[in-house]
Amino acid sequence: MMALQIFLLSIFLYIAGALLSLAMNKSEKTANYASAGCAILASCAGMVSAVPVLAGGTGFMVETAGIVPFAKFAIKMDPLSALMILVISLLTLATAIYSLSYQQEYAGRGIGVLGFLNNLFIASMILVVTSDNAFYFLVFWELMTLISYFLVCFEHNKKEAVHAGFIYLVVAHAGAVLIMISFILFYLQTGTFDFSSFRSANLSPVIKDLAFVLAFFGFGAKAGIMPLHIWLPQAHPAAPSNVSSLMSGVMIKTAVYGILRVGIDFLGASVWWWGLTVLAFGAVSAVFGMLYAMGENDLKRQLAYSSIENVGIILMGVGVGMIGIAGGQPVLGALGILAGLYHLINHAVFKGLLFLGAGSVIYRIHTKNMEEMGGLARQMPWTGFAFLTGALAISAIPPLNGFVSEWFLYQSLFLASTTGIPAVKVVSPLFAVMLALTGALAAMCFVKAYGVAFGGPSRSDRAREAREVPGPMLAGMLILAAGCAVLGLGSPVVAPYLAHVAAAMQGTAPVRVSAGLLVFPGSSSQAMLSTSVMVLLLAGLLVFPLLIVGIQGGTKAGRRVDAVPWACGYSFTSRMASTSTAFSQPLQVLFHPAYRLRTILLEAGHRIASMAGKSVVYIERMDSMWERFIYGPLARSTIRLGQRMQVIQVGNVRWYCLYIIVTLVVLLTATVR
Repeated sequence: MMALQIFLLSIFLYIAGALLSLAMNKSEKTANYASAGCAILASCAGMVSAVPVLAGGTGFMVETAGIVPFAKFAIKMDPLSALMILVISLLTLATAIYSLSYQQEYAGRGIGVLGFLNNLFIASMILVVTSDNAFYFLVFWELMTLISYFLVCFEHNKKEAVHAGFIYLVVAHAGAVLIMISFILFYLQTGTFDFSSFRSANLSPVIKDLAFVLAFFGFGAKAGIMPLHIWLPQAHPAAPSNVSSLMSGVMIKTAVYGILRVGIDFLGASVWWWGLTVLAFGAVSAVFGMLYAMGENDLKRQLAYSSIENVGIILMGVGVGMIGIAGGQPVLGALGILAGLYHLINHAVFKGLLFLGAGSVIYRIHTKNMEEMGGLARQMPWTGFAFLTGALAISAIPPLNGFVSEWFLYQSLFLASTTGIPAVKVVSPLFAVMLALTGALAAMCFVKAYGVAFGGPSRSDRAREAREVPGPMLAGMLILAAGCAVLGLGSPVVAPYLAHVAAAMQGTAPVRVSAGLLVFPGSSSQAMLSTSVMVLLLAGLLVFPLLIVGIQGGTKAGRRVDAVPWACGYSFTSRMASTSTAFSQPLQVLFHPAYRLRTILLEAGHRIASMAGKSVVYIERMDSMWERFIYGPLARSTIRLGQRMQVIQVGNVRWYCLYIIVTLVVLLTATVR
């Protein structure tokens, strides 16, 4: 009961912080402290309520009469819900501390309203992952979507923010319709919306398949899987950076939670091709997400595309786990789910850190364009250090957390190749290669992000004049930077708890995945990993060059000159530094079918100008092939259909009454039959 009381206290604090922030909107500084302070306390309470359940506790279940007669209001915390609450609360703690200073950037634009929406947004996510009734799950799901829409459009004076919010709302509601239909299929078989009845429902194979496919694509739209990702690279950059951190770090993970809840908890992952479908969509999302991230010059848009890649990696783990459960291999099932859940919490930490780092850069230089950055590590050393930590973690560089979760995923794919399902045996090595390609692209992408933004010379006056951000913003980033290290070095401690969650989901005994300072994929004979040993080896690699420098004369071994050999003896200028566009250009040429590069000429009569020896000014714009071949034609077809349907809008009330009568007759006839 203590866990329940602390959980309810957490929800109360979020709502109280939201209302106080709104009430104090005229005193913006006070409103900011009220919303952020309550969020800090609420996140701490959320973590306190979740940790005992993850440590092997029984959780809690509460039911009461709801506001509608056909659905009970039910809250349940099991190990999966507890993990989600812990992840949401951890990122909320960091972003709330960060917001103490960051939200002052929005002075005069409704800080109290921003705090109100932000706190309600977090509360709605927590209620989504703890609801145990389909009706109230959908209510909180739609509440989460609606509030996040307002947060995306918060800077409503910017046309791109309003457009991004509209696209997000359309895709999110299309996904919600699919989820709703999936839940209705369960309701038709059980006569209730209680999740407890869904778990014991006796569905036919066809209904099971249909319910899973609808739920997968419905939740997949919110997760941003390819090709349902179109909203994500527009909405995340448009929102304030603390909100972007929450949306990318945890909101899209509620969709992963939904896939796990329906596919494994309700339906028992009883068919192997479900897992293969999840695995395939995850792999495609991972590769294409990073390809598009690599081609971006907008720092936040690059991070948004990277979120598609990381959701793909998470879903690859979930897919392998579902294949293991369906094939009667509990070790493979537990290992796949563990890999997915480990990357889920890892991504929340390092992507939250990177969005906060990007927000700090924008806070100082007021641009998202990496071409106008450069040299920021000198002016903003702590921000540069935090961003570098996140970049190393997301690139799966040992011994940080991203490396550990991807290592577990590789091991699960290797084990999947030994299953008795021929299709899985054939494609598992292919998916391992796709994961390796994704890892290489991620490393290249974040070398570009850090190198162009923080390294090299400053390429604008604003970058040269930048200075470090305030203390609360640094504190929020450093909390997450420490989390990257702890989740990596502490993997022998973290992995068993995630194995417990995986075991609880499939109803088996936990798989042993660690011993001492080692982690291993179910059996130490398959592979072993020690991040502690890696630290010692890496420390040796760093010390060895310093010894050589010391032996050769220390820092006096060389001297700085203005002229550089690789510039043909000319003095170095910022124009000689590699730009964001130049860095990614070879990749854009290599994978041009995915990018669909389009050149837009700005000068009329460019051919004549070229013949006369004048320069031609142009812009290269990337068009996603998904937008070019799927969403573009779909949007145009919808507009044409709407224009044709306008003929029935004649402005005559009698005709409208006739439409209503005809509709009622058709519905009554269908019902009677």
